[in-house]
Amino acid sequence: MAVNNEISYTSVDSLWLDPLNPRLGRGNTGPTVKQSTIMGLMRDWTLDELAVSFLESGFWPQEALLVVREKLYGKDALVVVEGNRRLAALKFLKRAADGEKIDRRWKEIVEEIPPPAVLFNRVPYIEVSSRKDVEAFLGFRHVTGIKEWKPAEKAEYIAKLIEGSKLTYAQVMRKIGSKTPTVRQNYISYRLLLQMEAQDTISIEHVEEKFSVLFLSLRTEGVQRYLHIDIMAEPNDARTPVPVEYLKQMSNFALWLFGSETKAPVVRDSRQVDQFGHILLSKKAVEYLEKTSRPSFETAFSLAGGDEPEIIRLVDEAAFNVAAALSRAHRYAKSKKLRKAAAQLGQDTLQLLSLFPDLTEELLAEKAN
Repeated sequence: MAVNNEISYTSVDSLWLDPLNPRLGRGNTGPTVKQSTIMGLMRDWTLDELAVSFLESGFWPQEALLVVREKLYGKDALVVVEGNRRLAALKFLKRAADGEKIDRRWKEIVEEIPPPAVLFNRVPYIEVSSRKDVEAFLGFRHVTGIKEWKPAEKAEYIAKLIEGSKLTYAQVMRKIGSKTPTVRQNYISYRLLLQMEAQDTISIEHVEEKFSVLFLSLRTEGVQRYLHIDIMAEPNDARTPVPVEYLKQMSNFALWLFGSETKAPVVRDSRQVDQFGHILLSKKAVEYLEKTSRPSFETAFSLAGGDEPEIIRLVDEAAFNVAAALSRAHRYAKSKKLRKAAAQLGQDTLQLLSLFPDLTEELLAEKAN
């Protein structure tokens, strides 16, 4: 039996929060993490909104918890693998109803709407045989579905499917309803995060906070080349994304993209990630970043030739405006203001043309003909 089709009921005290829940964060999960620690971590997960809903409408069987029967803290337990927020809300409510020491907001909730005993004594749940039986459901619900985890949590879950369940990218894709390139990039991004964590020179907290930026950066050719990452690597080859001889570049990359305790990042906005990739393709720009104590993104981008399209756009726009003015300028040939504006335009045009001496000769030759 993989999943029991029948809904069972038990007391809230007979159900255990999952110490392996990805939402707790990488540093807070493990089979020995105490229930009190989990409750503390979940305290700010807007559980009070769920609690009020339970008091007003009850705990609907359609929202039954998914549980697995396994060893926890050395004894058999019903561990909730889906629905931990619901269970935590019930546990906080029960503490408040029992008069235990708890935040004032919980006491106010039970004072306003006293909870019925049945709410804590008949909690609906569906038992599954093992965690593997609900991998696809959890992946679809929290990685690609409507109740998404944070980017780092999604990537960690994908990594567990690949490393723990020995699944291929394609198999994970089919389980969670994503796309194979997205699965691959998530896995490589997560393995890169772990590789960074092993380096004392990198402030891993800054990286993890902006994991989505790390994920986006790996799609750029510049980042792939600078770090020598094979974005098409299979799981076995992707476990160590950056070759050991390029760890210095990895530290530079993390500092520029995420900053440290003492330095602000060079890339200040996630919208600059693609431009950052362009910068890393330029030897001159990379040398500037590596040799300057507090480099500027704008300077690096300019050295990489990144502002060329913008300059061309400005000149094209100026040429269009001049062409539009020429169609009517003859009407104001005696205008002193127009003469002054034309003089300024002429000076600027001569200076621009001085960059291309051969172009000036070509233009004069065309006029003569």
